[in-house]
Amino acid sequence: MRRTLVIGDIHGCLDELLLLLELFKPGSEDRVVAVGDLTVKGPKSREVLDLFMTQPQFSSVTGNHDYALVKHFRSGHKLKSSQAKVFDELKTADDRYLRFLEALPFVINLGTHVVVHAGLRPGIRLEDQNEDDLTELRTLGADRTGRTGTPWYAEYKGPTPVLFGHWPSAQLRQGPFAIGIDSGCVYGYELTGYVIESGELLKVHALRAYDPSVTNVQS
Repeated sequence: MRRTLVIGDIHGCLDELLLLLELFKPGSEDRVVAVGDLTVKGPKSREVLDLFMTQPQFSSVTGNHDYALVKHFRSGHKLKSSQAKVFDELKTADDRYLRFLEALPFVINLGTHVVVHAGLRPGIRLEDQNEDDLTELRTLGADRTGRTGTPWYAEYKGPTPVLFGHWPSAQLRQGPFAIGIDSGCVYGYELTGYVIESGELLKVHALRAYDPSVTNVQS
């Protein structure tokens, strides 16, 4: 049976990604899908992209950090210092890495599940969701990026279950039709993968905390 592994925010953590793939042992017909933020914060953004660019069974939606690099590439959008460092690493004569990021979709519809980076606005059709919500949404207050207030996934009623990242938690965030699988690998916690067909969770511990700016991943 063809299997699908959906992986939480990787953030350049190639070594942990490879350990997770060893647990999953993908066959030639299996799929590996990432919830975005392949890049920034961790040590090996370029190597993570090399893997996704060369493996036809691998795919990803765009994350807010990936998208920031794309917007800078397109129009000089201001970057944070951590993003600017990665942008310089990814800049090549043929712009292959940035072109790859530019081509990433905001949504991957797997049929049984939808994969987005951050969230979906409840009550709005999938095709009408906006890019800022798809890459940044956490709560339903005036500030979509806020961490206090009603989480979008608590109010989201489907009908298709959503797998998302963006908002790291040591205990996975869950709503009636949504599962958050960013477990804070880049901050020293875990990299999590969800096998759609079995509902199995695969986890590997971070080898170290690559980004010390977050010392406590909220539950």
